[in-house]
Amino acid sequence: MGSQTQQPHFVLFPSMAQGHLIPMVDIGRLLAQRNVIVTIVTTPHNASRVQKTIDRAVESGLAIRLVQLRFPGKEAGLPDGVENIDMISSMEDLFKFFTAANSMDEAVQELFEKLTPRPICIISDMFLHYTLKIATKFQVPRISFHGICCFCYLCVHNLKSSKILDNVTSDYECFKVPGLAEKVEFTKPQLPLNLDESWKDVFDTTTKADEASYGVVINSFEELESPYV
Repeated sequence: MGSQTQQPHFVLFPSMAQGHLIPMVDIGRLLAQRNVIVTIVTTPHNASRVQKTIDRAVESGLAIRLVQLRFPGKEAGLPDGVENIDMISSMEDLFKFFTAANSMDEAVQELFEKLTPRPICIISDMFLHYTLKIATKFQVPRISFHGICCFCYLCVHNLKSSKILDNVTSDYECFKVPGLAEKVEFTKPQLPLNLDESWKDVFDTTTKADEASYGVVINSFEELESPYV
């Protein structure tokens, strides 16, 4: 990559879950196809899952690479070797996993100081809110990646902002999502985790990080759901 120092350099931080890792790698490849240097930061186990894809991209001439950092799962109380959400067997361990994933700021800061050329942008999974600190410290924009579609993102936003759920007392009660052109109804058990009270602290933190970020990337495309883009 030494001859490409004038190219813009993006650093991507995928969450350690297949549904988040794979589309983030796809984003990285798309950026690299547009003459952007791409560094994807992940852990050894997760790197092994996408290494062949990255190798093929490099062989085709794209400036994309994986950088591996140790996952501090043991410090958070997780069993050795747990680096991906599909290796989690309990809700308790899942919360420990998110704690570990957001305890990588010191290692990432050290990495960021060594990266060349100097990165101009961070694209971070929504769950990795610590990357906002990195973006602020190094004065680069942070873009948050959401693995959901625009329809889901809009429904969650409208339900939260309207506070309609405050008046829903039964799991069997149907309620209409406000602010949509068509009638869309759900019951509480049908809602995504974003609106589950037990996940409130997690999503409050990610929402605050999103609000302080430059923008949001959604895992979708306009032709699929143009009314909600």
